[in-house]
Amino acid sequence: MSGIASLPLFHTIAGKQVLVLGDGPAAEPKRRLVERAGGVIVEDFARAVDEGVRIAFIAFEDPLACEAAAINARCAGMLVNVVDRPELCDFTMPSILDRDPLLIAIGTGGASAGLAKHVRLRLERVLPGTLGALARALETARPVLRRRLPESTARRRAVDAALREGGPLDPLDPQAFQRVAAWAEGAGGALKGQVQEVVLTSADPEELTLRQARWLGEADVLWLDGEVPPAILARARADAERRMFHVKQGGKEGSGGGLAGVKPGPSAGKAGSGAGHGEPGDGLTVILRWRPGETEV
Repeated sequence: MSGIASLPLFHTIAGKQVLVLGDGPAAEPKRRLVERAGGVIVEDFARAVDEGVRIAFIAFEDPLACEAAAINARCAGMLVNVVDRPELCDFTMPSILDRDPLLIAIGTGGASAGLAKHVRLRLERVLPGTLGALARALETARPVLRRRLPESTARRRAVDAALREGGPLDPLDPQAFQRVAAWAEGAGGALKGQVQEVVLTSADPEELTLRQARWLGEADVLWLDGEVPPAILARARADAERRMFHVKQGGKEGSGGGLAGVKPGPSAGKAGSGAGHGEPGDGLTVILRWRPGETEV
C-alpha cells in the first residue's frame, strides 16, 4: 500500500489546556488558533507539566530555545509543534478552510506553508459558504434516514447518490442545504446493488478515469483479480471489504475465478466497462482486474 507522510487527525481541544511558549509574530497566530478552537492557553511550562497538558506549541525567536523547549515538552509526554521547524515537530499545522462544522485541512508536512495557503485560497473561491449549512442539515436528517433506511449500506449508497456531482445535494450547489429535509423523507425504498468492473493496465492511479476513481471511492466491496497495485488500492474506500477471486482447480492465479454472490460475466472489456455481472448484494461492488500486459483497442 502506498504510504503517506503523516496521518491527518482532527483533535478536539475545547475546554482543554494547551501550552503555548514564545512571543512575537510567530507565537500570536498559535494563540489565536488555540482560542478559536476553544482551548485554554497555558504559558508556564512547569504548570503545564503539573496539570498534564498534552499539546505544546513552541514559537521562540531563538532557535536554541526552541530546541530545548521541544525536548523538555516531549520528555514530559506532550505532542510538540515548533513553528517553522518541521524536524522538531510531532505534528504540523495545516492551512484550514472553515465551513463550520465542515473543515478542510491542507498540509504539506512542513514542506511549504505557502503552498498549502494558496491551495486553500483557490478552494475558498470554489466551495460555497453554505457547505456548513449542508453538513448541519445532513446531521439533522440522520434520524429520518435511519428510520427509512435501516441498513447502513443502503444509507451510505443513498447519501453517495445525493451528494455526487449533479445530485440533489451536490455540495457545490449553494442551495443544496435547503433540499435536505425533503430528500431525506423521500430517500426510502430498496437500493439495488451494482457491480462495476475495471480492467487495469497501468499502476498509475492518475490514469483512472473520473468514473473509475468515483467507483473506488464509493465501493462497499472490492474483488481483486491479480496483484492490484497498492497505489490503485490507496484510492479505494479504506473500510471497503476486500476479497480475492477464488482460483479454479488447474486455473491460473488471478484468472478464471468465481465470485460468491456475483456471477462472472463474459470476458472483461475495456477499463471502466460496466457491469456484466448479476446478483450483487446491496451497495457497490467493484471488480479490479490487473492486466498490465494488455492494451486497449
